[in-house]
Amino acid sequence: MNVVDSSGWLEYLAGEPNADFFAPSIENTAELIVPSISIYEVFKRVSQQRNEHTALKATALMIQGRVINLDISLALSAAKSSMTMSLPMADSVILATARAFDATLWTQDEHFKDIEGVRYIAKKK
Repeated sequence: MNVVDSSGWLEYLAGEPNADFFAPSIENTAELIVPSISIYEVFKRVSQQRNEHTALKATALMIQGRVINLDISLALSAAKSSMTMSLPMADSVILATARAFDATLWTQDEHFKDIEGVRYIAKKK
């Protein structure tokens, strides 16, 4: 199973230099877990940078995977990760979701770099 961090989705959708790193995980929808908070982050950013229509198209692509809503168990797990690893809220929710499904987390977010179960690639400038 795979979870792609919001930064990975944005990289893929924009066809940026690391898009190929994220493509196999995103395109294998049978193995794709999508935290609902990632939909929030991607929709917001694409709406700001492009327009709502393009953001809705991105959302349609994301929901081809299995969307996981934030429940009490994930919220508590995320809160613990946030405190122990000093992660922002959204990132801790994404990590907790990956861990709950024994999924690999794919990202270019540097604060995930040395965390077990994470596949990290540095963002290319």
